[in-house]
This record gives sequence, C-alpha cells and structure tokens, in this order.
Amino acid sequence: MKKLLPITLLFLTTTIFAQTSLYENPKFDDIAKTHKIIAIVPFKTQVKLRPKQMKDMTNEQLYKIERSEGEGMQTAMYSWFLKRKKRGKLENLEVQDPNITTALLLKKDIDYDNLTEFTPQELAVILGVDAVISGTFETNKPMSEGASVALGLLIGFWGSTNSATVNMSVHNAEDGILLWNYNKKVNGSIGSSPEDLINILMRKASRRLSYTKNS
Repeated sequence: MKKLLPITLLFLTTTIFAQTSLYENPKFDDIAKTHKIIAIVPFKTQVKLRPKQMKDMTNEQLYKIERSEGEGMQTAMYSWFLKRKKRGKLENLEVQDPNITTALLLKKDIDYDNLTEFTPQELAVILGVDAVISGTFETNKPMSEGASVALGLLIGFWGSTNSATVNMSVHNAEDGILLWNYNKKVNGSIGSSPEDLINILMRKASRRLSYTKNS
C-alpha cells in the first residue's frame, strides 16, 4: 500500500491543479490553410487580491496592474508564435506585431477598456487580419515584472503567481465563427512571467491548434 501512495497523490495533484477544457472547430484545419495573417489582442485580466491586500491599494492602481497583465499576455503569446516561426513551423502565416495592433485599434478609439464592446469579426476587419486571438486571464498574483514590482512596493506582496486561469479563443475574420477555444486553470509553481505561463498553457494545446499542430 505504501508504494501505491505516491502514485495516488500524483494523480490527485494533477486532477486538482490542472483543469483543462479545449474546443476545436472541425473545419479549423481547412480554414487555417487560407489564413495569411493573425492578430492577438490584449487579454482582459482580473487580479483577485485578498481584502487585506486591497486595503492599501486604490482601484486605479489595481486597474493599471490588470491592464499591464493583459498586455503582457498579448506580448507573451506573440513571442510564442515568433519562436515557432523562427523554427520554420509557420512559413505561410504572419503574426501581427502587438504595437501595430494597438496603433490600428487606437485609430478607431478602441483600447483595453472598450475592447470587449467589439466582436472578434469587427476587430479583425479593423486590423486587416484573417483571425483574431483574444482571451481572459484571472490570477491571484501578477506575473509581469512591472506589475509584480508595483504590487510588491504597494503592499509588500512578493512571489510568483500560484493560481491562474486562462480562456483563449481564435475567431475567423470572414464569418466570425469560433475556431478554437482553450480554457485552463493551473495552480502551483507556474513560473514568474507571462512567457512562463504561455509556455505551460501551450505545451499540449499547440498539438490541437491548427497553426502549430506540426510544430
């Protein structure tokens, strides 16, 4: 019985600390072949702090941290794609630079605050891309370096994130249909940057993402 205990604990730990849900449109593979360029928009973020931690922080300060996290996730996802492109895995697909994405959206008075007021199809038309990657991000500690340092200075709260839930979607520009949705909750040691989190999230999901199935 003693020899079975570690295996049992490992199974329970995996079940409790990593919850995953993935949807793939059956037409995604065929549709992806027609895509030439995709864009990633900032992830809408919620940093859930304890009431005691919120006592020493204003809503404006929390907002700045959440916005920084959302933009950090956007940049991390962009970097993830660039690494695969460098390996020659995305030969026929371009990923729009987040700086260009931001500039094009601002020309239409769209930013982090009102991003969700527009459909992915509308955003795709504005950005001139074939698909848009968007998402939400919830965490109990910020991951981006700037936000983490800011929080540490404000309320003396340091350390890496130990809880994160990401919901990520890919929508087709032509008709706005959902091509892919990935929801994953991770607890425990998951790194100290958005790049660390994205690498963990996409480690297995990339095998079901039409753009990178063969990466």
